[in-house]
Amino acid sequence: MNLKDKYKDYFDGKTYNITTFGCQMNEHDSERISYILESLGYKKIQDRNKADFILFNTCLVRENAELKLYGQVSSLKKLKKENPDKIIAVSGCMMQTSTARQVIIDKHKEVDIIFGTKNINSLADLIFRYLETNERVIDISTDNVKDDFVYYNTPNDFQAYVNIMTGCDNFCSYCIVPESRGREESRRPSSILDEVENLVSRGYKEITLLGQNVNSYGNRADFDMTFPALLEKISHIEGLKRLRFTTSHPKDLSDELIDVIKNNDNICNYFHLPLQSGSSKVLKDMNRKYDQEKYLERALKLREEIPSIAISTDIIVGYPTETEEDFQETLKVCEKVKYDSAYTFKFSPRPKTRAAKLKTIDDAIVQDRFDRLLDTIYPIFNKKNEEYIGRTVEVLLESESKNNPQILTGRTDTFKLVHVKADKKLIGQFVKVKITDNTSFTISGDLI
Repeated sequence: MNLKDKYKDYFDGKTYNITTFGCQMNEHDSERISYILESLGYKKIQDRNKADFILFNTCLVRENAELKLYGQVSSLKKLKKENPDKIIAVSGCMMQTSTARQVIIDKHKEVDIIFGTKNINSLADLIFRYLETNERVIDISTDNVKDDFVYYNTPNDFQAYVNIMTGCDNFCSYCIVPESRGREESRRPSSILDEVENLVSRGYKEITLLGQNVNSYGNRADFDMTFPALLEKISHIEGLKRLRFTTSHPKDLSDELIDVIKNNDNICNYFHLPLQSGSSKVLKDMNRKYDQEKYLERALKLREEIPSIAISTDIIVGYPTETEEDFQETLKVCEKVKYDSAYTFKFSPRPKTRAAKLKTIDDAIVQDRFDRLLDTIYPIFNKKNEEYIGRTVEVLLESESKNNPQILTGRTDTFKLVHVKADKKLIGQFVKVKITDNTSFTISGDLI
């Protein structure tokens, strides 16, 4: 008897809960994990403590996410002791790296299954192995990306993520991704196109293509396909209403990509272009492979060619070599580009990175710079959103507001978060909204 048949009744009535830290790629990995668990017979529940299978899908990009994980896993020690039949698993980027993995192995005996980012498809086998032995299972793969079609549970039936590549070859001095996700590997175009066509045929309206640096898609591949060419092919799939992608590296942003976005109406007018620092000196220290002049030329080219485009960014404050003069350069770039939104972070040293060896800046200085950055960019966000007042925009309604179930939230193609009073039956539909009000982070209006 094979193990699947042996344990077919075990999963009856069993439940699972997944906690996800980090980026959209981690969210998509959790969707794959969810599908595998439900294929076994588990049912999803929201209460972690009541679940029979508890999984943490981890992120190592910021120290804050790492510390949260340790705290939340520790909180389950008593629960595991009182309920030894519960299975606790930890996966993701932290487990793919030896330093963080060893912390879980040595200090968190309550964790039963440990696996990384490259062997999610083996999860069912890992569970069977644990049930057979009742001993901790550790399985970390370093295999390259596979082209085989992967099933996953999406949070709704109108939006989906599609991985087009994994890993990163840029080796920024502060970043752990090459360690946790490996080197760049691009999926074959035919596999990606098949996956998107399948999703669209099932009624999905918005697809987001994922990669650590989508602009370098195909660079090390044994096929001839650039990211702009792939993006254009996908945009021509009949029935696809909206197409997004993330993340882009400024050094690889080509005129060809700008033209593809400009010339295909279903590619959203939104571009996430990480800055990290406005100082050319700090950018060199970070190994970003562009300077302020190059970045501004690319960002302003986007604005010039696609006037309606919204641009967001990532900014790190307090990199160890950043001076006050360097920080002022960051503020200067923010004022020139006029970002629509930004993800802002204080420098967080990551293990096995070059930046982790540098002496950090005093916390008070970093916090002061961080506060001044927000004081600079929040009014810009507000002004950008204020420009929408009086306009009628198309919104894909996504969910009920957390604060008011009579209000629905959705996104414009420029990724603006919209609040509108509407019937929840309209979730998953495109509607027209006339904008009447705004904050620095949202716009709101009336259903047309």
